[in-house]
Order: sequence, then structure tokens, then C-alpha cells
Amino acid sequence: MLFSLLTKEINLNFNWLSIVTFGLIFLGFLSILFPVNVQAAELPDDSSTAQVLKVEARGKPGEYNFAVTISSPDTGCEQYANWWEVISEDGQLLYRRILAHSHVDEQPFTRSGGSIPLESDQFSIVRVHLHPFGYSYFGQKGNITEGFEATSLDSELAL
Repeated sequence: MLFSLLTKEINLNFNWLSIVTFGLIFLGFLSILFPVNVQAAELPDDSSTAQVLKVEARGKPGEYNFAVTISSPDTGCEQYANWWEVISEDGQLLYRRILAHSHVDEQPFTRSGGSIPLESDQFSIVRVHLHPFGYSYFGQKGNITEGFEATSLDSELAL
């Protein structure tokens, strides 16, 4: 009520689109002034993390197979990349490829898996999990048509 009185009194004509636009611009300035560093807090400072380096897809819509190349600071059973997975943009698990052992002497390494229920233009995220620390914040995002590229992920994404 007070807002409507003020806009009448000052003769301002705001609509929802202009308010939303102003809000987005304001949030953009805030993100520049106060950037957020995305990092996996669980990892020790002296350790690097696993990362998805490359994603290749073959197959047909609804049944794709992915070949995922991973670099991981594997040391043996106590620390290794224990799976990679494909999730939708909204965090739904589409596929998980279990890696049953460490790859200390094979870095980087590629492992394939599928059938992944994606359409060729559907965006997804490929990420890797490092035992015992959790999900890496280095993944790949994209789709079959346009390809995948490196992206930073929140380690808490779709837990």
C-alpha cells in the first residue's frame, strides 16, 4: 500500500519487468563486489583433486555411451577416484560408472559407460568422486550436439 502511494505521489510507473531487471542488475553488481570462491573444503590444502578432463559420446538418443577421461591424485585404496557420473542440470542422477580400484600408475585414464538416457541437445554435467573426500569441483558440462567443456562445480551439488 505504501509503495503504491509513493509511486502515485512521485508519478513513477514501475512494472514487474523493470523491478526484476533492476534486481538482476543489482545482484550482478553484488557478485562482482563480493565474489564467491567455489572449492571443496573437505580436501586437504596440500592435495589436488580429481577432475574430468574430457567427455566423448557415442550412440543414439536415449542410449548414449560416454568415454570419460579423468585425472586423479590416486595413492591407492586410501585415496582414489571411485566413480564418475552424469547428472541432469537440475541434479537428477542419470548414470554412475563405478571405478573399482585406484589408477596410481595410469594417469590420466579413460573409462566408458552407458546407456545414458539423454537427448542430443539435452545439457548434462559429468563429475567425478574422489574417495574419501567427495565430489570434485572440476567437471564438464554440455550436450551431445555441441560437446562438453570444463566447468567449476559446487562440491555440494546434488548430493
